[in-house]
Amino acid sequence: MTESSPCINANRVAESSPRRGETMLAPGCSNALRLDNLGYVSSYQRASERLNSPLEYRTLGQTGMKVSSLSFGASSLGGVFHSVKEAEAIEAVFTAIDLGINFIDVSPYYGYYRAEQVLGKALREIPRDHYYLSTKVGRYGKDGVNTWDYSARRAKESVYESMERLNVDHIDLINVHDIEFANLRQVAEETLPALAELKAEGVVGHVGITDLQLENLRWVIDHTPEGLVECVLNFCHYCLCDDALTDYLDFFESHGIGLINASPLSMGLLSSRGAPAWHPAPKELAVACAEAAEMCARQGYPIEKLAMQYAVSNPHIATTLFSSANPQNVAKNIAYLSSPLDWDLVKEVQSLIGPQMRKTWKNT
Repeated sequence: MTESSPCINANRVAESSPRRGETMLAPGCSNALRLDNLGYVSSYQRASERLNSPLEYRTLGQTGMKVSSLSFGASSLGGVFHSVKEAEAIEAVFTAIDLGINFIDVSPYYGYYRAEQVLGKALREIPRDHYYLSTKVGRYGKDGVNTWDYSARRAKESVYESMERLNVDHIDLINVHDIEFANLRQVAEETLPALAELKAEGVVGHVGITDLQLENLRWVIDHTPEGLVECVLNFCHYCLCDDALTDYLDFFESHGIGLINASPLSMGLLSSRGAPAWHPAPKELAVACAEAAEMCARQGYPIEKLAMQYAVSNPHIATTLFSSANPQNVAKNIAYLSSPLDWDLVKEVQSLIGPQMRKTWKNT
């Protein structure tokens, strides 16, 4: 595995260079996506001009994978939050890799297989040793209907189906998706052992679990053989408005388990435009976060920047996933990490959120 080095240079002016796929815009096209204000230079065509990355690289538990502190979540590629342009979404993947991200996470559930399909088109153009790839089993859907199947048979089938959609011959990390929708005992006694068999066969590299509810992650780890669960993915519990993940750091570390944090913007709560209408957070929390965003704006410090910087600040968390199908947004989020975190502003934001800190919701 080679760590790609990004190039963020405010003094350079360049146009994002299209890749080899027919879906990309031709060089010099007036409609080409521009990242001039971020000084973005494609590392594929200008590898000699790469500069040092603002990203750190941390080992994910005992897997041996050294992953970028900020990673690419591919859910947006499936149009989970709004419709996307496929060519732009593919360029977002290229941009992430160009700028130093080396861990990509997806799921067959995102966009009901579409995220894996779009990501697979991008991955055809990227050397396999430039990234680690994570996908999931257990949660699916079709025609607007969610489905779940945590059986051993379906888990194994799902892995091979994902590899076909993603155009790869192995998966670095396979996760059991959103275990709160499963019978936890089935996850411990059937789903995970099935994935361990695929690991023994060399089909997947490592095995993990994901969930919003931290107590579920702990239960499964407590009820499985040591080392079966190698990492956990948890979301919305290490961000400006919720740091509950810190209560579990010692437990996970004592078992050698790597930590993947997701949704640094808490599914849009910590954004200038505010939470989307469908957000399941309590109204009081949404109001408090909106007030925090306004306060940050008055100080000329976008809350998205503060949230992104805060999410990657804990060295005990290997990586934080964010998702965007927009290449400019990908570059902007990475560029946020080039400057130091304003801890005084963090304290102001968390003080304003006050009693709404750690208020959570049920997964959907």
